[in-house]
Amino acid sequence: MLKFHILFPSIEIIVYELLYFPIKSLHKMSLSPFHHSNGSVHPVILPDSPEEVPQTPGEYELTEVTSIPDHSDPENERPDMGVLDCRPNAKGQREEDALLENASQSNESDDTSTDQSPVPPAPLKETSFSIGLQVLFPFLLAGFGTVAAGMVLDIVQHWTVFTEVTEVFILVPALLGLKGNLEMTLASRLSTAANIGQMDTAKDMWKMIMGNLALIQVQATVVGFLASIAAVIFGWIPEGNFKMGHAILLCASSVATAFIASLLLGLIMIGVIIASRKVGINPDNVATPIAASLGDLITLALLAGISTGLYKELEFNDYANPMVCAFFVALTPIWVLIARRTPSTREVLYSGWEPVIIAMAISSVGGLILDKTVSNPNFAGMAVFTPVINGVGGNLVAVQASRISTYLHMNALPIAEPDPAPRKCPTPWSSFFGSGVNSRSAKVLFLLVAPGHLVFLYTINSMQGGHTTLTSLFIAFYLAAALLQVVILLYLADWMVNWMWRRGMNPDNFSIPYLTALGDLLGTGFLALCFHILWLIGDRDTDVGD
Repeated sequence: MLKFHILFPSIEIIVYELLYFPIKSLHKMSLSPFHHSNGSVHPVILPDSPEEVPQTPGEYELTEVTSIPDHSDPENERPDMGVLDCRPNAKGQREEDALLENASQSNESDDTSTDQSPVPPAPLKETSFSIGLQVLFPFLLAGFGTVAAGMVLDIVQHWTVFTEVTEVFILVPALLGLKGNLEMTLASRLSTAANIGQMDTAKDMWKMIMGNLALIQVQATVVGFLASIAAVIFGWIPEGNFKMGHAILLCASSVATAFIASLLLGLIMIGVIIASRKVGINPDNVATPIAASLGDLITLALLAGISTGLYKELEFNDYANPMVCAFFVALTPIWVLIARRTPSTREVLYSGWEPVIIAMAISSVGGLILDKTVSNPNFAGMAVFTPVINGVGGNLVAVQASRISTYLHMNALPIAEPDPAPRKCPTPWSSFFGSGVNSRSAKVLFLLVAPGHLVFLYTINSMQGGHTTLTSLFIAFYLAAALLQVVILLYLADWMVNWMWRRGMNPDNFSIPYLTALGDLLGTGFLALCFHILWLIGDRDTDVGD
């Protein structure tokens, strides 16, 4: 190890390990002092023992040498040293300060010279008002989308394919949940990438877009296939009646719907995020609600249309359904090859299946609840409200999860790095009434629930949709269920995103599928409970909208 004692007129600095080449290479070099315009460097040897080293500052005696001894004996090996003797000039202290400042700037320049990537944009300053203003329009747009989806479900529940193959109802929450499993996760990933500067150049942007589109096509095909298997199992176990034709119909309808809906919504999401960054809006606030605004409607319309068409083919062609299913499954290897080219999507391609599959299973349980509830004529009015309550809860929690994930990417320690002050499990008070920006956004999102649902209920009532009269008692029970659902989801988002971050899991890929699936389960379960309670206490009618 070489040490240099740098002597300035007013300060002394010890620089350790300044040179890294082997000491043996010095034997081949000239050992005369190295001269500089403002000083010289002299090779010296330290004293043999620590006792010979004076302990008073300024009393060191260094011996200048003309050759460096060979340290063949490791026990007697001692460090070699050089002295840099700098002579002051007329500028005095000002030159020393300038030298140190220039050195610091030079080091910073050297550190960044190899990284030519664009500097990430500074995080947007947000107040509660600005958060609410940005979220309000996408939230209402998403809500009206869920209202439209509810109206569609209220109509198609009477179609032949839904009455003859009731397992299609089990597919509804699972496929509508794709907006949380895939599209909202896509929106969260791209929003984070845009906020931290990974989409600032055209090359990086298109690479990110192609990789993510291919990834969600792979995930949509697999999830659609597994959702059909879950629907067959959940439908077969209670009744004990299995029909191969119906099973293949469910598989073909589910895979085709998931594939086409994911492609359309993925393209919409990409356009929204790019446009948001250009106009200076935080994509986290608008991308996920807009994903849901058209997601439910497009997915449900595709499911009803495709399943009806394939059901009619059962009477004339036994090969139509298997061929449709095989076609979309055969495209999967192509999407895998494209997704592997992007590092961020390659990671999700290998490790991102657990949340998507588990979320699909959770949503399928909600679908089972929906199937058993709307199949009862007394509770037919539940169909129109199910997409609304599930969609609103999923939209709001997806916004919050995406915001917390972006906050951690921009401000926290790297993923899985030990935190010197680890955060304890958050309490509901800290999640909603803390001083941080995430607590402010949680309060804003929660305050949107009741007014938003009142607007959506009024819209459904004005269009004479559904089979339930909007009495004050029904509205009270409905709002209680919706508020309880969102409170639970927002608190779980605060805990889950931070918990995943500390354990090395990217929340953009893992948290939203779980949270939106739990939103589907909680929303469907609470809504079914409300209808049963209202039926028991005498608030019952099924003729509205017929």
